[in-house]
Amino acid sequence: MAKSFNLLDTPIRKTPLTTNKGILTPNPGQANAQDIHAYQTRIGSAIYATTITRADSALGSNTLAGFMLNPSPTQARAIDQLVKYLYDTRFLAIEYSSAQFDSIEPEFRCSTDAAFGDIPDTRKSTEGYLFKLFGSPIDWKSTKQKLVTKSSTEAELVALSHASTEIYWWRRFFTQINLELEDYQVECDNQQTIRLLTTPAIKLATKVKHIDIHHHWLRQEVQDQRLFLKWIPTNSMSADGFTKPLPIQKHNAFIKQLGLVDIQHLIQSTDSN
Repeated sequence: MAKSFNLLDTPIRKTPLTTNKGILTPNPGQANAQDIHAYQTRIGSAIYATTITRADSALGSNTLAGFMLNPSPTQARAIDQLVKYLYDTRFLAIEYSSAQFDSIEPEFRCSTDAAFGDIPDTRKSTEGYLFKLFGSPIDWKSTKQKLVTKSSTEAELVALSHASTEIYWWRRFFTQINLELEDYQVECDNQQTIRLLTTPAIKLATKVKHIDIHHHWLRQEVQDQRLFLKWIPTNSMSADGFTKPLPIQKHNAFIKQLGLVDIQHLIQSTDSN
């Protein structure tokens, strides 16, 4: 990818997306057909990588894909940064080792997060989730919510509902392969959201029907003990990198939370043989 787009000689990139919020600003002009085609080609290549193995760049491809019809010069530079980052960190991979399985109980964890109203032109929120089995990722997503929420609690509630719905698909899958798990734990860093679902006396005051349905369904599943919620601090939230660009130090911590490891030594060993 980097060679095809003539990016091999560009500076090393340590993060997939800049923290400059200017990349979210729509193009005030109109990109020409050649620039649009070049941008769309890069987006397509990046999305394939971030869907299959590179969860650390999922936010970047999702964010930039929203500008495919009329990318600005700023967004064109951003997709080049994303592709170059994927090249510079091409040895990062998801690792499942037998030694790891011997020491870890069959544990299924879900982490979910949301960035309230972070899309400037619509004030919709970005949400993301991460599913891990035996300590390594098996499913992830970064996406823009389809409705505008009125608070961070509502945004977190919608994100939690979407992730919890996916849990039931995994539950059916695990049943089919005879994998027995004790519980299905969902991690959230918003204490108010958790209180809304676990405390009978507290109710969400909203006139938005869709949010109200998310709320009542989650309360039902939590109180019937089909879902188990756990509060964790934001610094430990492994889905944080799916909702906002991170500076270098926090991005490196995000890579570790995802369980990505550098396998360059394994590839070089194979090449030498």
